[in-house]
Parts: sequence; C-alpha cells; structure tokens
Amino acid sequence: MSDIITERTDGILRVAFNRPEKKNAMTGDMYTRLADIFNEAAADEEVRVVLWHGVGQSFCAGNDVVDFLNHPPKPGDFPQGRLIEALITFDKPIVVAVQGAAVGSGTTMLTHCDFVYAGESAKFLMPFINLGLVPEFGSSYSIPARVGHLRAAELFLLGEPFTAQRAVELGLATRVVPDGDLLATATATAQKLAAKPGGALLASKRLIKHASIDPLKEAATSESQEFMVRVSSAEAREALSAFLEKRPPNFTKIPTQAAAE
Repeated sequence: MSDIITERTDGILRVAFNRPEKKNAMTGDMYTRLADIFNEAAADEEVRVVLWHGVGQSFCAGNDVVDFLNHPPKPGDFPQGRLIEALITFDKPIVVAVQGAAVGSGTTMLTHCDFVYAGESAKFLMPFINLGLVPEFGSSYSIPARVGHLRAAELFLLGEPFTAQRAVELGLATRVVPDGDLLATATATAQKLAAKPGGALLASKRLIKHASIDPLKEAATSESQEFMVRVSSAEAREALSAFLEKRPPNFTKIPTQAAAE
C-alpha cells in the first residue's frame, strides 16, 4: 500500500497520508510524491479542489527522523524544496482536515491551504528550535504576516505545542470540529467549492495569493540556505542524537554560533 493515496471524485482530488503506524511522518520519497501530486493536479483541468487529510489518528508528525538522518537535505533540488515550490504556486483551493499530531512540516504545510479544519484532538507543534533547526515552507514569512511578530516569536522560539482552539485564535485554522465530524466537514466544503464557477475560483485564489508569492519564495530560499547550515551543526547533532536516545538534549556546552562546525 502506498504511503500516500489519492482518489478523484466529481472534481475533488482526495490526498491522504497513509503511514498511520508512524503518525504519517514524511520520508523524502513522500515529499517527492506529494510535490508530483500537486503539480499534476495543477495541470489537470478535471481537478477543481484538493481535499487533504491523514489516515489514522494523526495528520502528519513531520519528518521521519530515521529517514531524515539517512538522507539529509542537500543544496540543490531536494524533496522538501520541490514540495514547497509546488504549494506556493498551486492555484486551486486546498481543504485540509487535521486530526491528532501536526508537527513541524505537518503544521507549516498548512499555511498554504485555504481551509484548515482542526479536529478537537489536533495538537500543533513547530519544534525546529528544539532540534537546532529553523522554520521552513516559507513559514518565517507567512506566520508572522498572519499573527504578528510577538506571537510568531512565541511559536518559533519556544517551540511548544498548541491546541486546535489556539490555532483558530491565531488564524492558523478555520475552525475546530469534533473529530467524528472532521472529514465530513472538510468534504462538504470541498464539494461546495467544486460546484463554484471554476475560472472565477482560480482567478480569485490567484488574486488572494498574488501579493504573498514573491515574499514566500524569498523566505523559502533563505530558510533552505540556513537549514542546510543548521542541519549539520553541533546543535542539530545533539538534538537528533538525544531524540533517538530518548534523553533530554544538552546545548549548554555548545557555543552560540551562526555557522555549522
């Protein structure tokens, strides 16, 4: 069974993460496949709306740490970068249902969606700072633009989890929905959108996104450059080693520095 499954019905492309035993954590191959799915959907005139969710109890737990360590991102055409580009330029509506864990990229990917329905069980977390890393998916631009500097600093610099209700208060989710109604609610919105005039729908989303596309691309490029530095730093090595060894990390003996060792 594929780690990502798709189904197309009446103009709606359903995209589902399908690694429930891993909380739908993303491998490099999954990033590549998801980028292909969005690029193909953008060019497919029969696809009017994307409905996105996770199989099981979680939406997406971010990167699969073991896969990430075995295949760290490198400068150039890397899987995460392909997906970031695909989402920034995607001009059809994306409706997403978020249940359980939405960690790292499982949260920042949502900033490119148009309707984010959060189940009552949803827990959001952007733990980049705790891993010795930096934000991605253009979120260093998109989230401060939505929530302001002080709230963005709280989210990124503390790296603590927040609830579905808090995501709504911050403007990062559309509304909270009971878990049992979550997928049905998202599906109903996707069906409403698929019935709208297609040309006007695309034109409206392009207009809504127009002013943010260039800043998002610039932010994503800067994030990628810094991420490549940080991922090989002593801080990241300590954080990821501690994660695998199930112990608290100790950063106190690592000098503050802007560049990797």
